[in-house]
Amino acid sequence: MSKQNTVAIVGRPNVGKSTLFNRLVGQRKAIMDNESGVTRDRHYGYGDWIGKNFTVIDTGGYVHNSEDIFEGEINKQVKLAIEEADVVLFMVDADAGVHGLDEEFAHVLRRYMGKKPIYLVANKADTNLRANGVGEFYALGLGDAEIFAISSQNGHGTGELLDAVVSHFDDPGIEEPESEIPRIAVVGRPNVGKSSLVNLLLGEDRSIVTDIAGTTRDSISARYNAFGKEFILVDTAGLRRKAKVSEDVEFYANMRSLRALEEADVCIVMLDASRGIEAQDVNIITLADKNRKGIVILVNKWDLVENKDTNTAKEFEAKILEKIAPISYIPVIFISVLNKQRVHKAIETAIEVYHNKRRKIPTSQLNDVMLKEIEKYGPPALKGKMIRIKYVTQLPTHNPVFAFFANLPQYVQTNYTRYLENRMREHFDFTGVPIGIVFRKK
Repeated sequence: MSKQNTVAIVGRPNVGKSTLFNRLVGQRKAIMDNESGVTRDRHYGYGDWIGKNFTVIDTGGYVHNSEDIFEGEINKQVKLAIEEADVVLFMVDADAGVHGLDEEFAHVLRRYMGKKPIYLVANKADTNLRANGVGEFYALGLGDAEIFAISSQNGHGTGELLDAVVSHFDDPGIEEPESEIPRIAVVGRPNVGKSSLVNLLLGEDRSIVTDIAGTTRDSISARYNAFGKEFILVDTAGLRRKAKVSEDVEFYANMRSLRALEEADVCIVMLDASRGIEAQDVNIITLADKNRKGIVILVNKWDLVENKDTNTAKEFEAKILEKIAPISYIPVIFISVLNKQRVHKAIETAIEVYHNKRRKIPTSQLNDVMLKEIEKYGPPALKGKMIRIKYVTQLPTHNPVFAFFANLPQYVQTNYTRYLENRMREHFDFTGVPIGIVFRKK
C-alpha cells in the first residue's frame, strides 16, 4: 500500500514559505502577503516530482517571545508539522542573511537531527552574489545539512531541491485525492466554531482556535473517515460582508472561503445559537443554494441557550426556515462542539446529503410516480392552451435535474414547477439538496 510522503516547509515569518508551497503544489493555494504572520495553521497540498507523489505542509512563521497573541498556537502547529514530516525544509532569507529568529529556530530543529532529513533552503537567492553567500547559514549549527540556494518566486533551484527531497521516498506515494472523494466544507461567519468542529472531528489541532474573529485565514483541508466513507473536510475562514473586508489578507481569506464553497459537494453552514440567524448567514446559505451545493445547517453553542423546552429547537428551526424561504429542503441540527453534543450526527447527515445529491432515479420509477401526481393536478391552462406533460427523466448532471417533456413547455408557470418539486421531495429523498426542474418540448 502506498504511503503519504510528507514534506514540511518551516522557518521564521516572511521568508517565502507560502510562495514555495504554491510552487510545489502547482497552484496558488496559500495566501501570500508582505505582512508577517499571514499563514497561521498547517496548510496541506499535493505535489509530484519524477514519479514520486508527496504531501506538502505550509506552516506559520516560528517566533519566540513576540507580542503576537497567536505565537504559542503557531509554534505548536509548526512542531506538529515537523513531527509529521518525512523531510523538513528549513527556509531562510538569502537576502537578509542569518537572523536571530533563524538561530532560535535552529535550536528547535537540532533535536530532530539524525531522525529525519533536514535541508536548509536559502530563498530569494536570485542573484549570483546572494547565491554565493549562502554558506553563512552553516553557522546555524545544523551539522552537514545541505544548503540549497533557490528563488521560490521564479523557481530557480527548486528542481535540484526536489531531486534531493524525493530521494528519501522509496514509495511512489499517494496521488492527489480524486474528485470522486466527497468534499465537505465548513462555512459560516467568523467565530461560530468552524475550526473547533474540524479539530474535534479530526482529533487533532489542525486549525488554531481563539475567541478572536478572523483567526483562520486560509482554507484547511484534511482527509477524514466516518461511517465507512472517506471524504475531504475543509475548514474555512469566516465569510464577512464585502463592506467589512478591509485588509488584503482578509480579502484573500474571503476569496479562499468562497472558492472552498464552490469546490465543495456539501456545505456545512454553522450558525451561532446565541446570536440566531443573521443576514450574513442567509447570504451564505443562499450562495450555497445558488451554487447547487448540498447543505446542512448546524446551530452551534446550543448549550448557551437557557430555559430550553421541547419546543425551543422547533421554534428556532422555524425562524431559520422563515428567514431563508423559499429554500425549505435543508436539515437543521443543534449541536455543541464544546460539549461534543450531536457532532457525529452532523457529519452523518452531511454524508447522507452527499448521497442524496448523487441519487439517480430510474426513468420508469420516475414516470410511474410523477405522472400520477400530474394526473391528480395538471398544469393550469394559459391563454386557453392546455398543457400536457407526457414524460419525465433525470438528466445526466452532477446535481439532480429532472426534465419534464410537454407539448407547450414555455407556458408552465413557476407555481406549478414548485408543485412538482414538492411532489418529487415527498416521494424521493433529496433532503439537503437543491433539485432542478426543466421543461422540454415533446
